[in-house]
Amino acid sequence: MDMPAPESNILDNLEAPAAAYDAIVIGAGPAGSSFAALFAEQGHSVLLLERAPFPRFHVGESLIPETYWALERLGLIEKMKASEFPRKYSVQFISGDGRESSPFYFDEYNDHESAITWQVVRSEFDQLLVDNAREKGADVRIGGQVLDVLFDGDRATGVKVRFGKGDEATTQEIASKVIVDASGQTAFLASRLKLKEPDPQLQKGTVWSYFKGARRGEGRDEGATLILSTEGKKSWFWYIPLTDDIVSVGCTGEMDYMFGNKRGTPEEIFKDELSRCVGLQSRLDCAEWPTEFRTTKDFSYKSTQGAGPGWMLIGDAYSFIDPVYSSGVFLAMHSGMVAADAVHEALQANDLSPERLGAWQADYRKGVENFRKLVLAFYTPEFRFGEFLKVHPQYHSNLVDILIGDVFKPNVGEMFEAMDKYLPAIK
Repeated sequence: MDMPAPESNILDNLEAPAAAYDAIVIGAGPAGSSFAALFAEQGHSVLLLERAPFPRFHVGESLIPETYWALERLGLIEKMKASEFPRKYSVQFISGDGRESSPFYFDEYNDHESAITWQVVRSEFDQLLVDNAREKGADVRIGGQVLDVLFDGDRATGVKVRFGKGDEATTQEIASKVIVDASGQTAFLASRLKLKEPDPQLQKGTVWSYFKGARRGEGRDEGATLILSTEGKKSWFWYIPLTDDIVSVGCTGEMDYMFGNKRGTPEEIFKDELSRCVGLQSRLDCAEWPTEFRTTKDFSYKSTQGAGPGWMLIGDAYSFIDPVYSSGVFLAMHSGMVAADAVHEALQANDLSPERLGAWQADYRKGVENFRKLVLAFYTPEFRFGEFLKVHPQYHSNLVDILIGDVFKPNVGEMFEAMDKYLPAIK
């Protein structure tokens, strides 16, 4: 059962955009919409450009608890509570031979309501975020495709954007004090400036789709994220329950392993890996099989520079990390939030230097690196978190903090110093 493709809903104004803005944002995903909403709320003019029609399909549906704080600042907690998105109380890990860990219930470590999060349909969630940006005063233009970023020397000064299609298309150059690239994995500006650098240790590929009628837990386990390893730990599956009896299921492994040796169609690859995943077979045996499987290649990367004169990168346009711990939406929204504050303060100080615009990025990189090291530990076949914590029980709270997304907490990464002898491959 494929996730139904949403119908196009063009949110464009009939009036022409202004000639200049305080900030122009490329991309209306979670990073761009969060930035635009908060920046507009601070009293600035901001143009949010998105080339794809909304609502739009996007994978990456599972939120981690720390996403709560960005949602709270955006004023969206009550809307999330009123939504039909399944509540996510826990994550559970299942080994290649089918052994199931005890569910990791977030509220056992935090009695605040932020411990309970959501599994979201991204077309609906992203629509919620972009609508919120518009309500807070952002000029949102769906169907506006950025063709180029304009520079005066090395300083970004605006964008060249095309509105509409075919004979009715128009092209306009729009000035801005700051250009914010939130274009996701397209990495519009980073690609043009040749800043994108793949992570040599995390070159993964994924095959995924949506199943209807798959088995899921009961009560507060119904919305749990499952991480299931295959036999030999050569790949792993995510299992994310969504609304309307749909479950998002995807398989990730090394690029060469997943797509090398003429393994066949995406569906054939998925079935082959499913045959090695005892824990998933029983959950899908009664499900309606999808008619389409999607693939993603060349997963993790970072940009060697995150800001320049009059420009910055946020969200996946800045860096992308393997999705095993569902960190993507959280990092996107957090980066949009702290970047909005940074640009606001830079404008107040009349200082649009790279140092000022990118002042938040050093701490952000440390947080991303905490996720990255935990991902690398997950992919190390001989490493077991349970065995590590038996020897080093003092790091249990560090592991919990990273799993819920509290990766910017001081000293949370101390755990990895003790892991060095177990994980010599981590760099």
